[in-house]
Amino acid sequence: MNNDTDCNAKFPSDNIYETKCPLIYALDIIGQKWKLPIMWYLFQNDFTRYNELKRKVKGITNMMLTKSLKELEEHNLIVRTQYETIPPKVEYALTERGKALLPALNELSLWGEEQIKLDKSKSNS
Repeated sequence: MNNDTDCNAKFPSDNIYETKCPLIYALDIIGQKWKLPIMWYLFQNDFTRYNELKRKVKGITNMMLTKSLKELEEHNLIVRTQYETIPPKVEYALTERGKALLPALNELSLWGEEQIKLDKSKSNS
């Protein structure tokens, strides 16, 4: 691995958050509370309107939904399509780049299921 993208800094005094670690960078993009539920819903439902996302992502505020959608769009993980109708219609969908994340997220979900079982069995012992 190139030193510019090394998550395991060569010197103990290096701060992983100051290096160009791809994993930390990826988690900064998708690791916020609302982004994964938004992406997961878009994966399951192709094109989705704003109000439908608001209803389906329980607990999210309008401000956080708008902010999360804008950030996901800036990173080319979702696409926003606006139709020139009255009233205006806007739909969101995953891009191919966003869909490319899904196998990794599925593996992370499987790992999480196993971890829940392990932690539950430890607390029952």
